[in-house]
Amino acid sequence: GVEPLKDFRYATDLIEFIKEEAPQFDIIGACYPEGHPESPSLAADIENIRSKVDAGAQFLSTQMFFDNSLFYSYLNRLHAAGIDVPVLAGIMPITNKRILTRSLAMSGTAVPARYIAMVDAYGDSPEAMKQAGIAYATEQILDLYANGVRNVHVFAMNKPDVAKAISENIRPVLDYLNSK
Repeated sequence: GVEPLKDFRYATDLIEFIKEEAPQFDIIGACYPEGHPESPSLAADIENIRSKVDAGAQFLSTQMFFDNSLFYSYLNRLHAAGIDVPVLAGIMPITNKRILTRSLAMSGTAVPARYIAMVDAYGDSPEAMKQAGIAYATEQILDLYANGVRNVHVFAMNKPDVAKAISENIRPVLDYLNSK
């Protein structure tokens, strides 16, 4: 119920302030592989990302996505626009049917048919849905690693057991990649 301050209308305003007042901080800017919901176009969204990087964001972190091909396409658009900062891929293991509905309403993220089928098949069983969500997120991360992406952010949503399960699933792959 408190009126927010309007000191930082856009992320770039905050980034510029932090770079000036606390240059020792690394800054990660948010990005959206499918375009920001309020952006008029993907091209306009890429220009907004360029503004964040030009203002001082050294990294970008994506909103959640469930289709890696959308992320790869997004990376290509960023690179074509000359934006070459590291991008963290945002993976959200959906372990509850209700969370999926709420998350999609907020973000507008596209969901592949195979993901919807998984939720339809397992969504009414909490344990089955949890394991299916962990498996899907693990598969996404393994695909990202296989395609050269090394920066992944798992949105565990205060579920350390889910983060631990994914970590255990990918540990052999990480060990192998780190040994090369």
